[in-house]
Amino acid sequence: RRLEESISVKSGRVEAVALTETEGLGVRVLVDGAWGFAATHRLEPASVDETAARAVRIARASASALRRPVVLDDRPPAVGRYETPLTEDPFTVPLETKIADLLAADEAMRRSAPLAFSEAMYGAQREWKTYADLDGSYTEQVITHVGAGIEANTVEGDEHQRRSYPDAGGGWQAAGYEYVRGLDLVGHAPAVADEAVALLSAPQCPSGRFTIVLDPSQLYLQVHESCGHPTELDRVFGTEASYAGTSFLTVDKLEAGFRYGSELIDVVADATAPGGLGTFGWDDEGVAAQVVPLIREGVFVGYLSSRETAPRIGRRSGGTMRADGWNRIPLIRMTNINLLPKPGRSLEEIVADTDEGLYLAYNRSWSIDDRRLNFQFATEVAYEIRKGRLGRLYRNPTYTGISPEFWRSCDAVGDERSYRMLGTPNCGKGEPGQVAHVGHGVPGARFRNVQVGVGKWRGGR
Repeated sequence: RRLEESISVKSGRVEAVALTETEGLGVRVLVDGAWGFAATHRLEPASVDETAARAVRIARASASALRRPVVLDDRPPAVGRYETPLTEDPFTVPLETKIADLLAADEAMRRSAPLAFSEAMYGAQREWKTYADLDGSYTEQVITHVGAGIEANTVEGDEHQRRSYPDAGGGWQAAGYEYVRGLDLVGHAPAVADEAVALLSAPQCPSGRFTIVLDPSQLYLQVHESCGHPTELDRVFGTEASYAGTSFLTVDKLEAGFRYGSELIDVVADATAPGGLGTFGWDDEGVAAQVVPLIREGVFVGYLSSRETAPRIGRRSGGTMRADGWNRIPLIRMTNINLLPKPGRSLEEIVADTDEGLYLAYNRSWSIDDRRLNFQFATEVAYEIRKGRLGRLYRNPTYTGISPEFWRSCDAVGDERSYRMLGTPNCGKGEPGQVAHVGHGVPGARFRNVQVGVGKWRGGR
């Protein structure tokens, strides 16, 4: 059963309020080495029996064209209950309170600066999930996610500038309404609005090869696109291809100890991380939440896997199978793909150690090819770094790269002081399409000799 609430405010007006609920049951079976799946929203015993029988018929039909019989790794029966820790239940906070909080933040932006339009948003999702398996597994989970954010927009002629906080589309966590209160949207509103106006007259971000420092608000999406998706093992085997592509991280690279990044790069898939959108008790195959190393000291060491794909590389499932609701078959999905902090230097100290470069923050857009190699990102803002200090503001910054080359260029990773748990509630995959909530814990980091914008290489930068 899933309950979702969303509220949007635009330029002082409540644009939309929605509350949706869905409930149903899905049955996945393995017959003659092939999968079958069927689902129903009718929970009467006769309907459930018919749904199970339909899943078996689908599996038998699939077995007639089977190329490789499914072999699952074993695991102990999953038994227990998990619930997202929270302080203030978002679904018991009065609707009037949540609307008033958004209106106050929206007004604070418009009061601070002349904007073309402003927006404030709030969302919450709760899922009650029961999993049962013929091996005796029986788990119950109650998972709650909340998100909120603000956005200031300015327009002058053909120029449109946007500034958001804490992220485009809002910041999200596995938590209660206390997370929304902690964002202090009203307190951050004036700075967001003022910077949106300042971007209109800011100079265009220069092009060339630069040292760049990525704020966590941008680095988390870099991890998502160029570390998380490439390590999904179904992409490697070609069972995920047409919707969102395959992966350059073929199995031979795992065997060869492929160098993915510099020695500073440690990336893990951690389904136990507090506050993460990819945190749970068990995945949708009954595999317990765990921490799986993906990149260790820059070397590629592991995949996001399932009970079916892991045995093909001689490993056990990493517990990453999740379905977008009762009427979707589970897929390999990111949990919390985290770039681990490195003791020693704060993000401010990394900037202070940078003689010349750019500081990029807040994602604006992105694109990456279907093998997760060549990428381009645009951020809302860039700040000049000169002699260890942040300087002038630039507009329309973009940077490009090739995933492993980019991560090999990293020569500084921030410590715990800049480490933040962020996430996205709209990661798409599969056909029919599924949307997943995934998390990313990241600090800030520095990368050398990165192509910014379009232009010829500038020596020494």
